[in-house]
Order: sequence, then C-alpha cells, then structure tokens
Amino acid sequence: MGRRCRINTALVFAAVLMPLQAWAVGKCERLVATGSPDAPPYSWRDPQDPKHLMGANVDLFKQVASELGLKVEVLDSGSRSQALEEVRSGRVDLLIDSPFAVAELTTVDYVHPALLNNEYVVWTRHDSTLVYNTLADLHEHQGSVSEKARMTPEFTAYARSQLQLAPAQNLTQAFQKLLLGQVDYVLAGRYAGMAMAQTLGMSNELIARGLPLDRPGLYLALSHNSACNDAWLRGQLAKKLTELPASGVSQAVLQRNVERWKAQMQAPLDAPKQ
Repeated sequence: MGRRCRINTALVFAAVLMPLQAWAVGKCERLVATGSPDAPPYSWRDPQDPKHLMGANVDLFKQVASELGLKVEVLDSGSRSQALEEVRSGRVDLLIDSPFAVAELTTVDYVHPALLNNEYVVWTRHDSTLVYNTLADLHEHQGSVSEKARMTPEFTAYARSQLQLAPAQNLTQAFQKLLLGQVDYVLAGRYAGMAMAQTLGMSNELIARGLPLDRPGLYLALSHNSACNDAWLRGQLAKKLTELPASGVSQAVLQRNVERWKAQMQAPLDAPKQ
C-alpha cells in the first residue's frame, strides 16, 4: 500500500470515528433566536439589555443549546409579529415561544415536545360567589381576557361561541376590571397571573380556581430558511426537550423567572425618592 493510500485510509477512519456531534456542530455553531418581548415569565425584554430577551424559555433554550455545544443569542425583535417575520425570512433561526399554528407549517418546523406549557386558569376575587367546576359554569357570567393571551385555536373558538369575554389591553387591565366588579372572572396564565397579582398588591384579593382549562404549548420553531435547520439539530433538540420534564429543571426555571419578573416590576416602586 502506497504512502498516499495509507494517508487517505487513515483520514477515512478518522472521519468515521469522529463523533457525530462534532460534524453537526461544525456545520452550525451558532443559533440566533427571538420571541415575544411581552410574555413574562416565559420571555420578555431585558431591561438591563434591551436588545435581548430574558425569561424561562430563554433560560431553558440556552441550557439545551449549551448541552449540544451550540452558542446562542436571543434577540428582541420589537414585537411578537416582527419576531415571527424575522424567523419566516430566515434572518433569525428560530422562535423560542411559538404557539402551534397549522398555517405556519409552510414556514417553520415545530420541535416536539413543547419547551413549556402555559396553563390558563380561571381567576376570581376571593369573595366571589361564582361556582366553577366546569366550563359550563362560566356561560352565564361576564369574564375578561387580555388581548395578548395566546390560547389554543380550539379553546379560542369555544370561548368565542360559548363565553362572554370582554377584551382587555393587558392582564393588568383585566385584573383591575375584576377588582372593580366589572367582570366576574378573568382567564389568565397561572404563573403570569400569580406574578401580576403579587406585583399589583392584589394577592389577597384574587385567587386562581380549579384545573387548567387550556394548556397551549410554547414551542421552539425552526425557520425553513435557516441554514441550521437540519435533521440532526431537530432530533437533538427533541431529545433534550423530552428529557427536561423528568429532570424537574423546567419547573424550577419557571418559578425563578416568576420571581425575577416580580422583582423587576417592584423595583421602580421600591426605589428611594429623589
């Protein structure tokens, strides 16, 4: 066997023995992501670094990417709609908190399972006489929901046809309507509602009742136009996301970000007067 042939053979064996991850990471070493800038505790604009996002989805995504040897950056695109447009175009690789939408399957690949699920529950005043065991119990009562809420298409369709829901600009306004007695209940995320109630000093007045009535998933959505979107990455992300719930990490990260958001909301109120 000639020297050149021996060298070529050695290179082939080296390539075969090289870990698959090394090949994959070599193809795409950095991912740029984005998401909603106004969806705490899952993702929101970092007040200390407004070009980037923070939150539970950001932390979990960074952890998963780190375990795969990938560098990531999670940018603020300005709004939820602009974030989606950035991903559709391929200028950004993926969304970190995308609800599943059949219409978007032509532009993104959703990685299953969801990174987190947003539990929507019924919030009422502590002294409310509303009896809530099933959704049918809400039919004759006036409720409210934030315009920023992102529930599943199935539940949204049900709510429009069966429930009396007055839209609110945001969760703060919805809770204020509830406290003023203008509505009987509010549909809101369990953790977002918990943090908002404590931040606004409403914890003693408001309570979340019953089991979740909707649990929309918040998915990683890879752009079809991303150079990083390949079978290896989708498979590895899916594997890591499958392992997360059993580890207990997701819940701990979620709770930590509820506290972070509450602290940020309180900061201006607690700051010393000048």
